[in-house]
Amino acid sequence: MSIFYEVIKALRITLVLWVLVAVLYPLVILGVGQIAFPYQANGSLIKNDRGQVLGSALIGQPFTGDRYFHSRPSTTNYSSADPQNDTAGILKTGVSGASNLAPSNPALLDRIRGKADRDPQKAIAGTLSVLQQAGIQPTADLLYTSGSSLDPHITLEAATAQIDRVAKARGLSPSQLETLIVQNVDGRFLGIFGEPGVAVLRLNLALDKVTP
Repeated sequence: MSIFYEVIKALRITLVLWVLVAVLYPLVILGVGQIAFPYQANGSLIKNDRGQVLGSALIGQPFTGDRYFHSRPSTTNYSSADPQNDTAGILKTGVSGASNLAPSNPALLDRIRGKADRDPQKAIAGTLSVLQQAGIQPTADLLYTSGSSLDPHITLEAATAQIDRVAKARGLSPSQLETLIVQNVDGRFLGIFGEPGVAVLRLNLALDKVTP
């Protein structure tokens, strides 16, 4: 058996495998995703009544002011790009990454206390000082960032702690907000993994529908 025959055989096998795994398989998965799971396959985008994209159910957004439930703090502020000079298009895709600060690191305590607020690149929406001024009982997820720093959820405890502030600002009853919170809870993945979480973006959009 000649070397030439072996080379031709290897090339044929390589070509067949390339067509199978690099062309046909991605096309099949793309088709299944678009047909069976179009919402998830296209980024789990949340749109308003006019069809405008407001965000993704998978990526958190910063909220400020008393009229909104605040999200989990982010070390990246959900994007560190300059809106006036975003040549790399970072704001279109977002950035992620946790601070990797250990509990023993003084910088973590400084950030939670709000000392980092003087640096706009390190400012965090939910520092301890902000929570205390708003009369909110701090919870772990309102103080510490998540692994990706893009977490779209907060715990039920964190959402409940903000009810009085939002109710007062919007002139709603606490029971109305409790109902909205329950309606925007995402349960455990497959019913067993993780903990239930409140989708902050969806919750705040529901708030605006009640009191624009």
